Amino acid sequence: MRRALAILLFCVFVAPPAPAQDPPSAETLRAAQDLASILTVDSMKRMTEIMTSQMWPQVEAQFNGKVDGATLAELRAEFENSLNAFTGEVMKDAPAIYARHFSAQELHEMVAFYRSPTGIKALHEMPQVMGDVMSQMVPRMQVFQADLKGRIAAIMQKHGYKN
Repeated sequence: MRRALAILLFCVFVAPPAPAQDPPSAETLRAAQDLASILTVDSMKRMTEIMTSQMWPQVEAQFNGKVDGATLAELRAEFENSLNAFTGEVMKDAPAIYARHFSAQELHEMVAFYRSPTGIKALHEMPQVMGDVMSQMVPRMQVFQADLKGRIAAIMQKHGYKN
């Protein structure tokens, strides 16, 4: 769970801020809402299931046999419910984000794609694909963080700052 949080924090702090833009048109927002409704139906549920399957073993290990099965089951249910609520809350902002990055025409094209057989398959498979990518990234994150810390320290030292 700490690694997943570290990845999330890395993405938040390394990602460049969105440039200021004019507010999207009503048509663009409607298209973005249409896209968000398609993307959140199945894919968010699947993404949450995949995240749970990857994160839960680490959470469970923290209890290391200290709790009984019924308590562990209730903890997992709470974990899943909390994760579902969190992703649902975060996804409320998705239409505005889509509208900042895509035109109405592009959003309509994306909606058409996701309603096609290939798009439907992509919606079904992409959460697993992203889960697989994340499972490849997580074991490498600690080495990456250590390497980055060393590079930052070297630059700081080069400019006369002490760690």
